[in-house]
Amino acid sequence: MRHRLVLLGSDEIALAAFVAARALPAVEVVAVYSQPDRPSGRGQAVRPNPVAAWARQEGLPLLQPEKLSAEDAAYLKSLDVSLGVVMAYGQILKDDFLQAPRLGLVNFHGSLLPALRGATPVEGALAAGLDVTGVSLQQVVRKLDAGPLHASAPLAIAPHEGRAALRARLGDLAGELATRALPAILAGTSTPVPQDEAQVSYTRRLTRQDEALDFSADARLLAGRIAAMEGWPGSTFTCNGVVIKVGAAQAVSVNAVAPAGTILAADKSGVLIACGSGACLLTHLQRPGGKMLPAGEFLGGFPLAIGTQVPSVAMSPLIAPAPFPRLPKA
Repeated sequence: MRHRLVLLGSDEIALAAFVAARALPAVEVVAVYSQPDRPSGRGQAVRPNPVAAWARQEGLPLLQPEKLSAEDAAYLKSLDVSLGVVMAYGQILKDDFLQAPRLGLVNFHGSLLPALRGATPVEGALAAGLDVTGVSLQQVVRKLDAGPLHASAPLAIAPHEGRAALRARLGDLAGELATRALPAILAGTSTPVPQDEAQVSYTRRLTRQDEALDFSADARLLAGRIAAMEGWPGSTFTCNGVVIKVGAAQAVSVNAVAPAGTILAADKSGVLIACGSGACLLTHLQRPGGKMLPAGEFLGGFPLAIGTQVPSVAMSPLIAPAPFPRLPKA
């Protein structure tokens, strides 16, 4: 029996899973749904997202509606699709769309559900200081990331790992999970297991305000928060009236007793700042208009005096036991 698949995704993290799904025996990808091409990068030229670019390169039928409609659901039903495979698509799927494929839709999610439901599971895992995260394959239902689980795979978070590196490894893991778990779903022999609602947690979208750093926090959690904000929105603090961006940090145990936010050391190894517990070693920094530099190079052009007090700014939680209020897209 030949299986007809539709793929729904927009982010690079989905590519390995989609490539693996397409490579399965007796599978034909009949459509790829992805977000519309948008301005991005320097010059804000209109560019396709990674999934759309891949679909075009592979000659796959590509659909990029601004918002899914009843007409999209009807078209999907007309394709006689066996299964929809979703990862990081970026649109809410309504009942008519969920019911169009014969076997419904399954979603690869970048956490070990029921933990870290929502938009930013990778960032949530880093900010929480978790040692292990993973990928879950769930049957899609209307409630956010609440569908029963077909399979999951754990992944240890490496020391000092940033968001980009962790996302890449989770994407590769999703590809492995696709190869392992999708055949049973297509054969109708997979029995998904309900999630434990007592263990649920939720993440939220990031905002520009999430760049703020609160040095009264535990150093390990602050270093994880900096790793989670890698890229956009980044992490910043203000020193002597100048906003400094932090590219990477490590938690350090210290014996010195000093108020949170005190610069304890500043040399080529990094800028060491006291935290509520321990200290954070900022290893890569950037001043306005400059490049992200290793600490030694940064300090050569912008010295920071030991004993300087760096102000803290309250950080909004990234994880909660209930869904966050919906925010407009940044």
